Amino acid sequence: MGFNPLEEKGIMPEEQLMNWGRMNIEPYDKHEVHPYTRTRVILMNGAEFEAVWFGHQFARHAEDVEVKRKLALSRRLEQQQQKLINGLIPGTESVLEVTLGYEQVAVDLTAWLARTEPDSTVKAALDFALLEDFDHLYRYSNLIEMTEGKDPSDIVGDYTEIFPGRPTVEEHRHPLDGIREHYNKDTADILTKLHVMTIVAAEQQTMNYYMNVCNRPESMLARGLYQEIGMIEEQHVSHYESLADPRMTWFERLLMHEYNECYLYWSCMETETNERIRGIWGHLLDCEIGHLHEAAEMLQKYEKRSADSLLPSAFPEATRFQSNKDYVREVLASQVDLTTEGTGYVNVHDLSADSRYFKYQRMVNEDGQAPSVQVIDDHVHEFGQEYRLSTEGEHPVERLREKQTAR
Repeated sequence: MGFNPLEEKGIMPEEQLMNWGRMNIEPYDKHEVHPYTRTRVILMNGAEFEAVWFGHQFARHAEDVEVKRKLALSRRLEQQQQKLINGLIPGTESVLEVTLGYEQVAVDLTAWLARTEPDSTVKAALDFALLEDFDHLYRYSNLIEMTEGKDPSDIVGDYTEIFPGRPTVEEHRHPLDGIREHYNKDTADILTKLHVMTIVAAEQQTMNYYMNVCNRPESMLARGLYQEIGMIEEQHVSHYESLADPRMTWFERLLMHEYNECYLYWSCMETETNERIRGIWGHLLDCEIGHLHEAAEMLQKYEKRSADSLLPSAFPEATRFQSNKDYVREVLASQVDLTTEGTGYVNVHDLSADSRYFKYQRMVNEDGQAPSVQVIDDHVHEFGQEYRLSTEGEHPVERLREKQTAR
């Protein structure tokens, strides 16, 4: 028998309010934490952010006072959960160390979702952006070694390689080419719906983080790199959110948000190796089951539809953080030269010089060197070579193999 949250009791929302002591918990030890425990914390922080902001948007479009009240209670509880999860990240981690965690989430989460995604359009969208987040990890890794003297492998372990993906400077595209075709809500697999909600939450969290921390570094190069990559993260949010069917009603979306949170907490609980944090995932799963029951009741009351008619009888396979080195290399070898045109993908070499892509590239890159290029040049100048972590052999794309320069 699989796990069906609709059949679980959970914790009633009114019983979930926390005092300050329960909310303000001890963070993990950054020297001892498993890299994928860190990524789970970052992912679920993002899921809670998405839950809060969806609740606000729903409330701003709701006329019924009782609906607004139920959403207000739910948001308050999601805010508590977000603060508890966010508090697991220790203050001893620098902004850049946390950033590497964010990019490891982007790489290994996206790769897992792509590998298990049943819809070809959604899979293509995941594969496309995967190569860009992979490159961001490489750029920030060079920055952290150069500015803080830290080894990025201390953050990512040996699970994720670090070398160029689709170069960040080549990722800047006109916003008119950033929208994809959406799935059909009536025929899409539940996993497709969950995957889109999950990746939107994760990328939105990264976008928000870079929006807020880009003014923290003193170095103008570091500030510029956060700004440049932050603009790509905005592209990614637009790219991914356009995959969701806009015809879903507000109550249907609420149900799916709560179901996805249940699914993600269950996935974290099933795969977590840290017993204390595994207990946190289990408790928050029980809380989200309570929220799911509330959403199901609202769907029944206001739309006369049962949750059972929209949800499967059991969760699909758990979302997992695991090493995806071979998969990333495979996608790199076959898709590194892709860009977007309209709602589709094209090889950049097939575009005419007056295409939107090249016009936009000339606009944003006309004023000197892009920070994402400069950070590598500066690292080579200082250390004689780039920072790379290649455990599976040379780069699969010849033009992106390392060129060393003597000091």
